Amino acid sequence: MAPALGIATALPAIETAKAQGAGGEPAWRHALSLFGDIKYPADFERYDYVNPDAPKGGVARMISIGTYDNFNMAVAGIKGSLAPAAAQIYETLMAKSLDEVMTEYGLLAEAASHPDDFSWVIYRLRKEARWHDGKPVTPEDVIFSLETLKKQSPFYAAYYRHVVKSEKSGERDIKFTFDAPGNRELPTIVGEILVLPKHWWEGTDEQGRKRDISQTTLEKPLGSGPYRIKDFVAGRSVTLERVKDYWGAKLPVRVGQNNFDELRFEFFRDNLVALEAFKADQADWIAENSAKQWATAYEFPAVVDKRVVKEEFPVNDSGRMQAFAVNNRREQFRDARVRRAFNYAFDFEEMNKQLFYGQYKRINSYFEGTELACSGLPQGQELALLEAVRDKVPPEVFTTAYVNPVGGNPENVRNNLREATKLLKEAGFEVKERKLVDTTGKPVTVEILVESPSSERIALFYKPSLERIGVTTSIRVVDAAQYENRTRSFDFDMIIDQWGQSLSPGNEQREFWSSHAADQPGSRNTLGIKNPAIDALIEKVIFATDREGLIAATRALDRVLLWNFYLVPQFTYGFSRYARWDRFSHFEPAPKYGRSGLPSLWWYDAEKAARIGKRS
Repeated sequence: MAPALGIATALPAIETAKAQGAGGEPAWRHALSLFGDIKYPADFERYDYVNPDAPKGGVARMISIGTYDNFNMAVAGIKGSLAPAAAQIYETLMAKSLDEVMTEYGLLAEAASHPDDFSWVIYRLRKEARWHDGKPVTPEDVIFSLETLKKQSPFYAAYYRHVVKSEKSGERDIKFTFDAPGNRELPTIVGEILVLPKHWWEGTDEQGRKRDISQTTLEKPLGSGPYRIKDFVAGRSVTLERVKDYWGAKLPVRVGQNNFDELRFEFFRDNLVALEAFKADQADWIAENSAKQWATAYEFPAVVDKRVVKEEFPVNDSGRMQAFAVNNRREQFRDARVRRAFNYAFDFEEMNKQLFYGQYKRINSYFEGTELACSGLPQGQELALLEAVRDKVPPEVFTTAYVNPVGGNPENVRNNLREATKLLKEAGFEVKERKLVDTTGKPVTVEILVESPSSERIALFYKPSLERIGVTTSIRVVDAAQYENRTRSFDFDMIIDQWGQSLSPGNEQREFWSSHAADQPGSRNTLGIKNPAIDALIEKVIFATDREGLIAATRALDRVLLWNFYLVPQFTYGFSRYARWDRFSHFEPAPKYGRSGLPSLWWYDAEKAARIGKRS
């Protein structure tokens, strides 16, 4: 990678640590990277992908899909409708660089230290780190945050379960001890903790009532980030204002960012209504997830005369698996041949043509879109890892490259359905009176559980194909709360699910696919996978000692997951689609792993705004 502008290339962190370490103690590091590759040196001034002279000012009006009734992120988590706003209010110990695969630089923390075996990490807070009320961010805040998130959130309880102890080890130091050595990812995972103000949560509100972090609240939260909540209409909008005396404005990880005076989030329950609001200039940009909408709904006058710009940004920072997720806990899905038959029944090519204007590609990997995806036959380190579990994996893992069935024309569809029927017969099922039945004569039924019109449309397309192989299929549409409850308790036959993947997978793979997570309510192992080979390969991913080993282990895991046919892969698109009113600018070139960079890396461009006229 190129060095920062005007600054010499940094030594890798591990070499720096050896050069600086004294008395056998681990050295303090300004940055952490999974395998030691760090682009920016300790004295760097800014990221390469920001404009340090970006003008401050203006308003950015954004769209959020969904609603909210709570500002307590310990209860709500940092995902969902309020996530973009929460990311501006609260801060973490470290901040990720957007032009490196997996490197974090100090934000609330000025430095970190850990031994070579990664059995613990110490973070040292910056002296200047402050909450918006002027009080310093303390080690007690960090410890309180970790303990609270683990207690209030099943996800974080699992995500941080390997952090067995957190303690104050110095005036501004917090030490985290892990349950075992060798897990390189744990120090950086700890750096991602959302830090909450202990003193505020243990205090009282304006009415003198004691705050309770286990309960929802619409009281404006106290943060330490570049923005605070200015005002809101519950469930409908939130306006953030830039903190003029923000303590971290001159940090290298913040220079040239957070340029708008106000960020306004308008909440819509429906994408179509949101689009109409955008077209009426009630919002400045919109992220478009519908291929149909992108192809057909952006021909209004402002696009034609270029006051509105359509742009696609490559997705280089992550991979994904999206699929019809089969609940392998159900008796009818215990046999892999049944699950594979369901894949043969899915005609992706025809769906892509009819519903998505040919824009999508079929997913062929649990790590689709990254170098971590398996391909061809296993070789080298990957093959060696697979040899160790040969007796626990399908033989095709070693002999056949995984590919999905291809439909798209009547001949292919007939062949695929014949293959599906053959697999079902081999598994002991047969068709009687056009209904698939098991060995006792009981019909095979499947309910596809969905929560949105877009998901329902996909399920409706798939339904006739399943019925052609004799599966009695129904589609159940439920509200968001019921959907959440049923998926958390694994009360479904099939859902549409997705798993995002970073470029450096690690501990989250246990949450996704491990036997431990299969029976844990609320876990991301919605598939119900219990497979000792997969458990073993997950550990190889987590404890990889270099990038080459991580790639090999991840590809081996990917290959075994695919050949067990736990799901029916759907589709993906390698770009994020945005339309925006042309009032803004950003630095070029954009960071490789930053997608659009909206809103943090952009600024209000008064000259452009004057050309297209005032907001409606």
